[in-house]
Amino acid sequence: MARLYTEDLSIGYGERLIVKTLSVQIPDKKITTIIGSNGCGKSTLLKAMTRIISHQGGTVILDGESISKENTKVLARKMAILPQTPESASGLTVGELVSYGRFPYQSGLGRLTKKDYEAIDWALEVTGTKEFKYRPVDALSGGQRQRVWIAMALAQETEIIFLDEPTTYLDLAHQLEVLELLQKLNVEQDRKIVMVLHDLNQAARFADYMIALKDGQVVKAGRCEDVMKPDVLKKVFQIDAEIGRDPRTNKPMCITYNLAKGE
Repeated sequence: MARLYTEDLSIGYGERLIVKTLSVQIPDKKITTIIGSNGCGKSTLLKAMTRIISHQGGTVILDGESISKENTKVLARKMAILPQTPESASGLTVGELVSYGRFPYQSGLGRLTKKDYEAIDWALEVTGTKEFKYRPVDALSGGQRQRVWIAMALAQETEIIFLDEPTTYLDLAHQLEVLELLQKLNVEQDRKIVMVLHDLNQAARFADYMIALKDGQVVKAGRCEDVMKPDVLKKVFQIDAEIGRDPRTNKPMCITYNLAKGE
């Protein structure tokens, strides 16, 4: 049994359910990518699994306990999340924003320790944002700001990192840098990475495990080779896809696609 999973999870806004009785396991020490069309419940699932939003039914289990019963700071030492649209950091410098990732480790006085500063500098270094440490976040480009938000999540030093479309606003080179960084954290530090990605080929290239959602339900979950199949993609995205192999990684990739006839 995985350490993190959901049981009959239902999530919605008002009376409208987005995710319905969803049971899914997140493999330990792996990279999991979640794919699906807009509005299928990908971001909603991430928010519920990290307790950003509440759920109407079912439960999210981490280490044998419901996360709804976990102390906030204790939970924040286990999992971090980078939302799709992070809250405004108006007036903060880059270093100040990244320091917020150390909140779960601070005492009542809220003072940063030597270990905190080391974690902040490491996060800035690995995300390529150290040169911006004393700049206002507002003065950065969209791509630079995205990397700073990722640095804040890394500074939290959690075993599990959730990311909702972490490559948004980034050019191709920086997208690859971010995804390779997350892969390195997974391989070298056993960090469990769970992320929503729109790019199917990136999702398959960097994942050990994929979850395909449609209308708040799992269509297929498993190895990339099991999820990146024409019948699955047709059901999830209403496309007729040609699937091949990436010549560099040997992972499955969508070579081309058309709209599915009659859809």
